[in-house]
Amino acid sequence: MSVSLVLIVVMAALYACGVFLLLERSMTRVLLGFLLVGNATNILILIMSGRRGAAPIVDGQAPPVDFADPLPQAFVLTAIVITFGISAFMLALIYRSWRLAQADTVSDDVEDLEIGRRGVPAEEEDSQGDGDDESGGESEFGDRAEAAVPADATHRVAPDDPGAPASARPRSTPTDESENA
Repeated sequence: MSVSLVLIVVMAALYACGVFLLLERSMTRVLLGFLLVGNATNILILIMSGRRGAAPIVDGQAPPVDFADPLPQAFVLTAIVITFGISAFMLALIYRSWRLAQADTVSDDVEDLEIGRRGVPAEEEDSQGDGDDESGGESEFGDRAEAAVPADATHRVAPDDPGAPASARPRSTPTDESENA
């Protein structure tokens, strides 16, 4: 069996372009790189699948030695589904990043750069940094991160819902209490 040289060159070009795009800072380019690497992998599986053959259906017309192996086709189909799912997730991340920060570029984390300069092992930094999420640190989206939460989120909970958290229930005002008395 001879493998088509064109398929090998196309696969290599897809891998090269895909890895190059995966190393970019733009999330859109990372998505495109992931798609290229996924397609290159599908071509690799088809190249490695072996010779062509008859459909693997036992109907008595073709001897079993002439059957094609159905496993590589199942691998490619599974890879397509996985690539689609991860691409949909990455598109959601790109959309959210664009809505919050008006950019899809991933920036350097200042704390990670500082840790890299100091040379502190990750285990020591984790033990020192417990509870950083509650300290009110600023996110990469700045003050626009608040825009993701609707301002009227507290009005969606019924006032008499016992299962609603206290922060989601409408607060009673002094005039409400005087009317109830």
